[in-house]
Amino acid sequence: MKVTEHLALAKEPLISFEIIPPTRGGDLATLLGLIEDLAEHRPPFIDITSHAAEVVYDDIPDGVRRRVTRKRPGTLGICALIQNKYNIDAVPHVLCEGFTREESEDFLIELHYLGIDNVLAVRGDFTGRQKPLHDGRSRNDYASDLISQIAAMNDGRYLEDLSDPYPTAFCIGAAGYPEKHFEAPNLSADVRTVKRKVDAGAEYIVTQMFFDNAHYFSFVDECRDLGIDVPIIPGLRVLTNAGQLTSIPRTFHCDVPESLAHEISSSPDHARDIGVAWTVEQSRELIGAGAPSLHFFVMTRSGAVNSVLAKLNI
Repeated sequence: MKVTEHLALAKEPLISFEIIPPTRGGDLATLLGLIEDLAEHRPPFIDITSHAAEVVYDDIPDGVRRRVTRKRPGTLGICALIQNKYNIDAVPHVLCEGFTREESEDFLIELHYLGIDNVLAVRGDFTGRQKPLHDGRSRNDYASDLISQIAAMNDGRYLEDLSDPYPTAFCIGAAGYPEKHFEAPNLSADVRTVKRKVDAGAEYIVTQMFFDNAHYFSFVDECRDLGIDVPIIPGLRVLTNAGQLTSIPRTFHCDVPESLAHEISSSPDHARDIGVAWTVEQSRELIGAGAPSLHFFVMTRSGAVNSVLAKLNI
């Protein structure tokens, strides 16, 4: 079932999760345990991140060696596992960064063969490596370009002319940034970027994590004022240690409210309990205000999110 169908049919607030594949050479058993734990909450869908190849520098006796590697392969296989073993709709992330349009089309065709009908189209972070283009290959520079490509496949239009092509049926999600994307000059300009994604074919928005609901409400208001009427799903992350007070703003370009940061800094040994209590209150306010769903960035550990959902009785 498509994400938009899940949202339209829901009689109570929905809960979804986002996880990441294990590192290259890692243990799939740990990920299976995580998925089984999350499945207990009966999520209608789970997002699986994708990762492009990146440049890595290794110290060697003669100096430094530059190599290109994908640290977290496996998105396609994990999607097939979630959808066919656990009967949960998988939402793989499809990236512009690090992939040609031709590679994206191949990936989407494989998803279509597997019966996976939901994707989240994102530009992706720069990995230090620009994908070389050979033999007439091309790239999508922006998420709206990638969304247009997927929408074209839904209409049966592929990169090359095919006789009697079979259309795909992807439900396309896109990312939104309640505190604006770090490259945008202001929130209004960033919302115009969201509008381009929706005009290109995005059917729902999942936001970057935020810790102050005022940012989400302002973002939704600006989107609605610009004529964006698709569902906007809030993304949440539970803070569990004091180190995240600096790592999360640095990595994800979002603010931690002063009161939350002060409370965790003053009692770092209780950071997890403080983070859980904060997310519970965030969730209650969002549900009360009519948010269509709650999307939790779980990544690799579910303990803190389990505590939140137990207190919410969802």
